[in-house]
Amino acid sequence: MAASTVYDFTVKNAKGEDTSLKNYQGKVAIIVNVASQCGLTNSNYNQFKELLDQYKKDGLEVLAFPCNQFGSQEPSCEIDIAAFVADKFKFEPTLFQKINVNGDDADPLYKFLKQEKGGFLVDAIKWNFTKFLIGRDGHVIKRYSPTTEPKDMKKDIEAALQAKL
Repeated sequence: MAASTVYDFTVKNAKGEDTSLKNYQGKVAIIVNVASQCGLTNSNYNQFKELLDQYKKDGLEVLAFPCNQFGSQEPSCEIDIAAFVADKFKFEPTLFQKINVNGDDADPLYKFLKQEKGGFLVDAIKWNFTKFLIGRDGHVIKRYSPTTEPKDMKKDIEAALQAKL
């Protein structure tokens, strides 16, 4: 059976345990491929923290998937990635196992996300911090380029949080 929403996927959390995305049903989520050594790391992590501080009580989640496919900018293991983000940004996103987002071995979740909302010119993820806004119903609302800052997603996040199932 083909997936129809992100809730149809089970992924590995940072500890390697199966985690059903059904756990996030009814919430608004930002799914993002992250890297610790990218020029976009500081602004994205700082702004994700600000967004969660403001909207988590309303149902916002940030689901971070480390990826080392772009300039080898995420060479660390998940434990080190979590420690880096917690120490440097005082932030603990929901962190998952390192994955590939492009190519034949791309994670099935990312194949689905790219199918739901293709990119500009090509559907491939172009760099770290490509963001997908997921509605409470598990469908992709919008895809954002790596250079779109999380704070610039606020209007869309607020609309998604106000939408009813």
